Amino acid sequence: MNTLQELEQIMTDPSEPLVKAMAELEGDLMILGVGGKMGPSMAKLAKKAIDKAGLSKKVIGVSRFSSGPLRAELEEAGVQTISADLLDDSQLQQLPDTPNIIFMAGQKFGTTGKEALTWAMNTYLPGRVAEKFRDSRIVSFSTGNIYPLSPIHQGSPSEEAAVGPVGEYAQSCLGRERIFTYFSEKWGIPMLHFRLNYAIDMKYGVLLEIARAVYERRPLDLSMGHVNVIWQGDANEMALRSLSLCSTPPRVLNITGPETSSVRWLAEQFASRFGVDPVFANQEQDTALLNNAAKAHQLFGYPRVSLGQMIDWTAKWVIAGGETSNKPTHFQERKGQF
Repeated sequence: MNTLQELEQIMTDPSEPLVKAMAELEGDLMILGVGGKMGPSMAKLAKKAIDKAGLSKKVIGVSRFSSGPLRAELEEAGVQTISADLLDDSQLQQLPDTPNIIFMAGQKFGTTGKEALTWAMNTYLPGRVAEKFRDSRIVSFSTGNIYPLSPIHQGSPSEEAAVGPVGEYAQSCLGRERIFTYFSEKWGIPMLHFRLNYAIDMKYGVLLEIARAVYERRPLDLSMGHVNVIWQGDANEMALRSLSLCSTPPRVLNITGPETSSVRWLAEQFASRFGVDPVFANQEQDTALLNNAAKAHQLFGYPRVSLGQMIDWTAKWVIAGGETSNKPTHFQERKGQF
């Protein structure tokens, strides 16, 4: 894989289970916050799955679309678009009633110094969305950041583990879940909380950051010594298939890959492909931000793209000087300050 076109083709190629799920889903689909890192490929994936099923359901993407070619790109792919500021209640109320909602709007990076906006986007807005779409089913994107840093020797937290968000971003994301849950129970809205970390593709993500640090011979911080990752295409499929699993009260699903990977080991894998020696800083701590997605794998099957494949693709992308989004994940952050 060497080009953005090849990357998009791989990420938006629907599996047969997804085509079947889209065929069985009643009604159109709306993605709120489609302009983020995952939204565009998810919208295109959904549209391809619907087309492959021979159906005419709409996929609608909502974002500010304030700049860049994204809106035209989505329209060309057959996704209908609506420009709206979701925090403007008049614009929110004008959105068409749609039976299937994926809520991806949120604030993470830049939280420090903009705490009020973070809480408005992540906690206040979900209540307004729930009221507007009380007759829909809603998959709400959440995050594994709502779990505390977990002792490595105890394994990753499953959905039954106690939450313990560190920092205002993670706290506001738990607030999102709590507000959605309140309205799910009040109005009988079927929902699912999609606790994701970390989705990657070639343009951004944990693997890219580790690979570039190794390739450029920069010291790699090992303080957050273990991570979970999942291919973005697989995460998108799981989100779309989660629409059929919504319930009241909301179901909770952890979403990530099956491995808990050592950052040091990942760096060494890239170093062997680049023919260099990795440079490390600090030492691994006894805890890390982790996520046990065994339940999701039982429901959906294991991700189609393996960790080894992601490593190979990322290494080739870095060597070729492939385009990147320049949006760091801050996966090393241990105090929740994004």
